[in-house]
Formats: sequence, C-alpha cells, structure tokens
Amino acid sequence: MHYAFDRWMETKNPKNPWARYADDGIVHCRTKEEAVHVLKKLTEQLRECKLEINSEKTRIIYCKDVNRKEEHKNTSFDFLGYTFRTRVSRNRNGQYFASFSPAVSKKACKLFREDIRDIRKGSTCKSLEQIASEMNPVMRGWANYFACFRPSEMKTELGKVNLGLGCWAIRKYKGLKRHIAKSLHWLGRCAKPRPDVFYHWEMGVRHTA
Repeated sequence: MHYAFDRWMETKNPKNPWARYADDGIVHCRTKEEAVHVLKKLTEQLRECKLEINSEKTRIIYCKDVNRKEEHKNTSFDFLGYTFRTRVSRNRNGQYFASFSPAVSKKACKLFREDIRDIRKGSTCKSLEQIASEMNPVMRGWANYFACFRPSEMKTELGKVNLGLGCWAIRKYKGLKRHIAKSLHWLGRCAKPRPDVFYHWEMGVRHTA
C-alpha cells in the first residue's frame, strides 16, 4: 500500500490531504466532482497494482457543518475507532454551531463494554480491588486513546462501568440483592475515601454516595 496508495497520492494528488492505516484510508476533496475523479483514478491505480477497492466500505462523504449545508445521502464515516459526523459544538464566545468532528464510535464502545464484561464474568469471588487491577489497564488505554476528541462522550461510556459494577455487587453481596440504586450508593461510599481504586474514579467518573 505504500507504493500503490501513499506514493501515488503524494505525486498525483499533492493538494489532497489523506490518511491511511493498514488498508483503510481517507482522502479529503474540495468538491464532489473532485472526489469522484480521485476515486476513479485511485481505482485504476490499485487495479494496476493487482489490488481492488472494497466497494462496500468505500463511500464519498459530505462533511456537513455550519458552512456546508447541502443534503446528501452519506454524511458520516468511521475511521480508527472514531465516528466523524455533524455535531453541535461551542466556540470561545459560547455560541453553538454545527461542526463536522470525531468522537468515539458505537462500535468502539461496544467492544469496550464486551472487554469489561469479560473481566466481570465469574468474578464474584474477587474483591473490588482485584477487579480494579484487571479493569484499570483496559480503561486507561481506552480512555487515553479516545480522550483526543470529544472526551465527554468517552466519559459517558466509562460511566456505564459503574452500572456494571453495581450489578456485580448485587450478585456478590446478599444485602444488595435486587437493589441497583442501593448497590450504586454502596459504590459511591467505596469511591469517596479511595477514588484511586478504579481509573475512571480518578477521572471523576463515579457515583455519588
């Protein structure tokens, strides 16, 4: 791909910014006509290198924002775990406007929840500290990566870890049985004197006792 795509873009399309990771890539174009032209030429270039574009994954996306207000079929895409789409943003003066920006994708959130759920499975024999020691490296790496853009959405997903821990506490302690609110309150009491037990608690993502 270095010669088939990277070098080709650098020499044939120097005015079009691009990014690639493995066999996934994006190319920025100024108009739809330019995008159609670049895609046509890229398809021919890859074919000469005995490669083929994945037609199911390849799309021309309209980056709709405050300055681009047309209606198009495709207005979002996923790349490297982020979803790029129109979002409400706020400028330095506190004014809200439409921007085309990235945030953690639904797919990345789903995979994260599955990883955390796998750690909790069959863990009622473990202490809160033992579970934290297994969860923290996963949460730390995930949070550090997705804190680059829209960290508030990343923190919202981390907040769901508390709900999972509440369900774990219900299974572990008979006194909390069938009382999710009570178990979350218990977690809040645990976090108050020791906010460093879980990585997301250190970030302030914890239930208030």
